[in-house]
Amino acid sequence: MLKVTDRIQIPWEELDISYARSSGPGGQNVNKRETKAVISWNPRESPSLPLEVKVRFLERYSGRISEDGHMVIASDEHRSQDMNLKTCFEKLQKMILTVAIPPKIRRPTKPTKGSKTRRLSAKKQNADTKRMRQKVDHHD
Repeated sequence: MLKVTDRIQIPWEELDISYARSSGPGGQNVNKRETKAVISWNPRESPSLPLEVKVRFLERYSGRISEDGHMVIASDEHRSQDMNLKTCFEKLQKMILTVAIPPKIRRPTKPTKGSKTRRLSAKKQNADTKRMRQKVDHHD
């Protein structure tokens, strides 16, 4: 069971783990061994995610979820299969943790009296500067 928080735990049965050959340099190790770890998980149909967390997760990571609802997380950063699998689990945990805590609601505040006076004096100074740049009409 992949433990994300005390209340969010994903059973291994929900995760489809597979391995593939890594890309890039590495010579014989890359050519012979399947060290790239790939996790496929369906967050839409996961009963282990609370509803509000699931909604935020699907909204935030909608671009990474395929049409059939699966999310694929892969890692080929390390030379060993175990380390890459651990990295995949850490990536998934981090993604869930980012949406597990609800965002703080911003309460709109009014500008302070000091900020209003500073804004108005800056506007007046700017207007005076522009007024000084204008041509003077002497035909009045």
